[in-house]
Amino acid sequence: MRELKDRVAVITGAASGIGLATAHRLADEGMHLVLADIETDALAAAEKAIRAKGVDVLARHTDVMSEDAVNELADATFDRFGTVHVVFNNAGVAATAATLRARAWEGSLADWDWTVGVNLMGVLHGVRAFVPRMLENGDEGHIVNTASIAGLVSGANPYNVSKHGVVCLTEGMYVDLKEMGASLSASVVCPGLINTRILEAERNRPSDLGRAPDFADLRPDVQQFASGFEAALKAGYGPEVVADHVVDGIAEDRFYILPAQPEILARVDDRFLGLLERRNPTPH
Repeated sequence: MRELKDRVAVITGAASGIGLATAHRLADEGMHLVLADIETDALAAAEKAIRAKGVDVLARHTDVMSEDAVNELADATFDRFGTVHVVFNNAGVAATAATLRARAWEGSLADWDWTVGVNLMGVLHGVRAFVPRMLENGDEGHIVNTASIAGLVSGANPYNVSKHGVVCLTEGMYVDLKEMGASLSASVVCPGLINTRILEAERNRPSDLGRAPDFADLRPDVQQFASGFEAALKAGYGPEVVADHVVDGIAEDRFYILPAQPEILARVDDRFLGLLERRNPTPH
């Protein structure tokens, strides 16, 4: 899908980070934007900034954990524009850096409920709300789902597990769409270390799911990991790098979009080589 001008894109998690950077990039290509986010003030700021580029913008407060909310987003989008060409299911959370080191039998089930609810079910809600109508319209289109390099390497924590689910879901979708001869295609974007506010996602955590544990209550090895990971994330690529990869991936119909550091991609290579060689997973 190479022609983007005057077409319509929907982005969840659009008010900051990768979502906002991609909104700017697609607006620069002349696309009209539907911006969805759970943060009202940030969403209003994003709407103003994107509208200033001279494209049509619809902003909707949306909690992607809610199937009803995402269906309402789709209703509003088709009511306004009549069709959609790109859906970027991008909203995502990570409870804290410490939860990335959690063992499956540790921590709170609330961390799983929230992380899987946003990262995986939020993507599924977007797919189910938009894809049937896009197929019915018959226009050329593309679905991009945000996973993570965490979805391609080992990790028995809520974040990695949710992102593995997104990779699996999107790969199955890609195959299904090709087998159908559909005018739609799909990509999964698996960013590496990106300098966003994802580790501050607790600000949007539903109150009924409680809070993440205090740093002082964590195991020493988890504290060390969390501190190092936060520093590495701040030194990571800017979100505009991911946005460029996403736009190129749509144009080239590339399934795997991998804006990640070489040393992280090497970990992915090692995991898949291990599968080919029937090796047991190695500690990281």
